Amino acid sequence: MKVEICRFPHGEGLDLPFYATSGAAGLDVCAALPAGSKLVLEPGARDLVPAGFAIHLPPGFEAQLRPRSGLALEHGVTILNAPGTIDSDYRGEVRAILVNLGPRPFEILRGMRIAQLVVAPVVRVELVEVVELAETPRGSGGFGSTGLAKSPSR
Repeated sequence: MKVEICRFPHGEGLDLPFYATSGAAGLDVCAALPAGSKLVLEPGARDLVPAGFAIHLPPGFEAQLRPRSGLALEHGVTILNAPGTIDSDYRGEVRAILVNLGPRPFEILRGMRIAQLVVAPVVRVELVEVVELAETPRGSGGFGSTGLAKSPSR
């Protein structure tokens, strides 16, 4: 599938999103900060980091902006609204809401890989209002209702 991408002037000279390996599910996205600048995320701080491009997805698809596992594990830096959804009709700049959940300040430099972009199909549904839903063994149990112990025997 081909996806149109439009680079903004502040994204000039940066890599467009790319697959780092042949088996990668996500395209690596780089920070499009002004040349020679950096953004320091203090512990607990968040900021909106530009990627320097916009995309045109076909109808029936979305792009998900997801955290990079290395940034999360090594620095505690992640995407606050993960996954961030980019709708097929959005034509603005792709940007990542990064948050530093780690104990030390984290420097984001121009061209640093800050997120990954996964394109996925979207199923649209028609909601049908009913008075009652069909019963299941789980019922309304949620938020820890299945416990932490080993999996139940089948």
